[in-house]
Amino acid sequence: MQLIQYQKCSTCKKAVAWLKEHNISYEDRPIREQNPGKEELAEWHKKSGLPLKRFFNTSGNLYKEMQLKSRLPEMSEEEQLALLAADGMLVKRPLIVGEDFVLVGFKEEEWEDKLL
Repeated sequence: MQLIQYQKCSTCKKAVAWLKEHNISYEDRPIREQNPGKEELAEWHKKSGLPLKRFFNTSGNLYKEMQLKSRLPEMSEEEQLALLAADGMLVKRPLIVGEDFVLVGFKEEEWEDKLL
């Protein structure tokens, strides 16, 4: 299982603490240094069952600077994936990628259901 995170992110820190508290092992992947590629993101999107817009870090500065709230609805899935792959800071985190599931963001109840 992989944890894709940004170490300065407070939500990611909470997620890491939660994983340690529950003795859940994971492979750490820093999103800034190892940004997911377009194919990887497409696979995660499919595994997650979530709308692609949930993969965007809507509270991030870059998202706001690029005015993506108004632009995303007009973009194709292909364009959105390319945008996410272009900069890890656009990707919502943390992400947990398992064999047959992907969790986006840290919602303790969701994580408990999937990981405990």
